[in-house]
Amino acid sequence: MLIHDFLTFFAREQPDTPCLLLDDRVLSYSQLYERSNQLANALLEAGLQQGERFTFLGRNSIETVIAYLAGSIAGLVPVPLNWRLAPPEWEYIVRDANARLAIVEQEFCSGMDSIRGKLPDIRVWISVEPPAGAGWTDFEDFCSGHATVGPQTQIDEHDVFYQMYTSGTTGNPKGAMLTHYSVVSNAMQTMPYFKDAMGPGKRTLIVMPMFHAGAASFVIGSLFSGSTMVIHRDFSPQQVADALSGQNINVVNLVPAMIQAMLVQVPDLADRDFSTLECIIYGASSISESTLRRAMEIFGCDFYQGFGQTESSACITFLTAQDHRRALEGKPELLLSAGRALVGTDLRIVDGEDRELPRGESGEIVMRGPQMMKSYWNLPQASTETLRNEWLHTGDVGMMDEEGFLYVQDRIKDMIVSGGENVYPREVENVLIEHPAITDAAVIGLPDEKYGEAVTAVVALGQGAELELDELIEFCRGKLGGFKIPRLM
Repeated sequence: MLIHDFLTFFAREQPDTPCLLLDDRVLSYSQLYERSNQLANALLEAGLQQGERFTFLGRNSIETVIAYLAGSIAGLVPVPLNWRLAPPEWEYIVRDANARLAIVEQEFCSGMDSIRGKLPDIRVWISVEPPAGAGWTDFEDFCSGHATVGPQTQIDEHDVFYQMYTSGTTGNPKGAMLTHYSVVSNAMQTMPYFKDAMGPGKRTLIVMPMFHAGAASFVIGSLFSGSTMVIHRDFSPQQVADALSGQNINVVNLVPAMIQAMLVQVPDLADRDFSTLECIIYGASSISESTLRRAMEIFGCDFYQGFGQTESSACITFLTAQDHRRALEGKPELLLSAGRALVGTDLRIVDGEDRELPRGESGEIVMRGPQMMKSYWNLPQASTETLRNEWLHTGDVGMMDEEGFLYVQDRIKDMIVSGGENVYPREVENVLIEHPAITDAAVIGLPDEKYGEAVTAVVALGQGAELELDELIEFCRGKLGGFKIPRLM
């Protein structure tokens, strides 16, 4: 199956059902089908050949969804850009991908203009909204007049669907190539969890940035289920709280920082009615136990945590709603878990020689499953290293318990070695965030003559709060081994 097969199906079965909502704009499934086909035809008629790359840059929008789907229909490869990056960083990605066409929201056209001279391979520059200046073609003009039926392209499920750049921890960003098979498989692996919460007549809220794998996979999952997607251009704690309590949203996908922001910045959050909200999916970073417990109390819905990375389409494991309830009923350590492997996914913890370690021991998390990327674009050595022995090496440190629950401890390259002991910053950060004066925390290792590296806490304090190092050390006693307690702040 191909990504756009589901669009074709629902355009036939429920043509008038709203698919995308953004402010006062509404696109039904049939309208999205027609617009996506128009863009697909326009891209091919502009001279792009099957398998070539095109890029798009902008905040969350209806046009972003159309671009993903048009690429699928035409057999072209979308390369989404992070709008938070600087123009030289956009330049590197666009040049590395050999992109031939760019679709850019007007807000970012001036930034693109500053690097256009360094991107001679871009044949066509398209501006969403009125053209920003000379050399730009209006998106609506580019699409109009083209057939609303898709081109007769021959696409294989193992062809690349999109190329998403991931920075990792060192060097330049790498283009992870995800195939139709990988992305469709990952959507199918997660859909059983949401069979009652997503589907025709249900609403999902899209607020995470669509250039991110977690958001792209949520958009695709929403499409595959026939749901209606309510799109927010960007994250606002107040606007998300308003949507969840007043716009009949059934499912939302958030990162922990978004949940924390709502808890802190929306004063009446606990007084609102979230009765239509059926589940919150969270992931992409760790969440403190206190934040999670408070959110579960206020929203009163099911919670799911997903763990994965761009190279795995998105998800590798899920901590289910049942797991969350079990944690509250006497197994609280599960709230620190990333859950268990998705259906069809093999999960292992290995040492530096790729030997599987016993349950309870820490090592690198590796996985194997249909959702794995094809490879990195034009990086054979990095691809071989990451996909070693047909296992995706995540670069994350973790351990599995006897029930198969995964506990993610940190990135391998972030590990601090203090006095010969391994310290994983995330484990320490999870304790620090429990302190009532601390709103956010990061733990780093600084050079130290005695210990090699000194565990150092960088903390953000709440308004008016004060905290001395001695108080922080005392707070950590009994919660962390002595060698893990920060000695600098």
